[in-house]
Amino acid sequence: MAYSMVDLLEKKKLGQELTKEEIDFWVQGLSRRAIPEYQTSAMLMAIRLKGMTKAETFALTESMMHSGKMLDLSDIPGVKADKHSTGGVGDKTSMALCPMVASLGLKIAKMSGRGLGFTGGTLDKLESIPGMSVTLTPDQFKKQVKDVGMAIIGQSPELDPADKILYALRDVTATVDSVPLIASSIMSKKLAAGCDDILLDVKYGNGAFMPTKEAAENLAKVMVEIGCYFHRNVEAEITNMNEPLGNAIGNILEVKEAIDTLHGHGPKDFTELCFSSGASMLLQAGLYSTRQEARKALEENVQNGKAFEVFRRFVQAQGGDVSYIDHPEKFPTALYVYPVKSTKSGYLTSIDTMAMGLDSMRLGAGREKEDDLIDPTAGIILNKKIGDKVSRGDLLLTLYTEKDDMDGMQTSILKNFDFGDAPVPMNPVVEEIISYDSTNRTFFVTKED
Repeated sequence: MAYSMVDLLEKKKLGQELTKEEIDFWVQGLSRRAIPEYQTSAMLMAIRLKGMTKAETFALTESMMHSGKMLDLSDIPGVKADKHSTGGVGDKTSMALCPMVASLGLKIAKMSGRGLGFTGGTLDKLESIPGMSVTLTPDQFKKQVKDVGMAIIGQSPELDPADKILYALRDVTATVDSVPLIASSIMSKKLAAGCDDILLDVKYGNGAFMPTKEAAENLAKVMVEIGCYFHRNVEAEITNMNEPLGNAIGNILEVKEAIDTLHGHGPKDFTELCFSSGASMLLQAGLYSTRQEARKALEENVQNGKAFEVFRRFVQAQGGDVSYIDHPEKFPTALYVYPVKSTKSGYLTSIDTMAMGLDSMRLGAGREKEDDLIDPTAGIILNKKIGDKVSRGDLLLTLYTEKDDMDGMQTSILKNFDFGDAPVPMNPVVEEIISYDSTNRTFFVTKED
């Protein structure tokens, strides 16, 4: 049957359901550049305004994941796992979490991205390690997962090319905030990458893409159900991004904090996220029967150095100079260091996390445009977190940059912090874990203490 994009646009404009064949026609056409971008842009806006049914979302995900090559990891023994975060300020989780779980036998085959805005992405952070390469052939990637237990690389151009086209168009057509488009974008890449298990970290708050917990839960459920539909073991965690994760914001600063965490000296909230997510991944893979056992094993492998040793071998395998991992003081420090002291006293009650991310970008730690260069030394170290008692004159944070015109930021950044007379109650780092029973078509939501 011959299809017409005009007919498909008319259907979606009226809120009618597209068939799998119609969605295939559209995705295959845009992947071959046979469908003009203006028609795809119109389709994206129609989806943003009218939504998609569950069947449409599944079909879109499937069409996108098959728009390029599918990575076959079946020749790697054991369970292969991946972890994806929807992103947040100071999110360096993969660098600490992946070695922890890999040290206990779970194979991590991870493809990551670069950051746009805020700080860099996982790849940018890894590339701040001298010599580190995030490009491997499929055979090299699989061999490293077998030999080292983990690999983290950039997404292959042959993997899910439709998503790259759609993502770029969504960014310039105000259609980024569509749940079906977000879910199909994330899950098509993860499914094409070939892992058995996927743990999703869906963040909400003033420093996250999803503003509310309810919005994060909705997105998480859609992605978990997509994964289960394609016979993958997918769970999602709901985490709070109303303050930066850990103390470090910025590429080298975050690498050093990940190293500290692997030595057992990381910030409390970041360490807790790694242990909680790690326990979830080990339970998903069936390597442990209880969360308590999995968590204890993770803690032990941090204390005995096995988790750090996996990170060290991972860096070395991908060309990184491990002397910087063994001696983090070798990393360069920004030319200018600006201490910022509190002008108020009280308990720190809130942080404008989005503003903190934007400020770190202005320091040089992130990029506004895809081709912007990142300064790996730039960033922020928080000396106080929500709930801490602060006295006037206490060091609140420290700014790192190669720019010599940041004096004004020392004053303006204080506006990102609010204080009260009493400490605020703190939520768990991981608030919920969402899973799905495909047989009974039921979601299970586990509340974390």
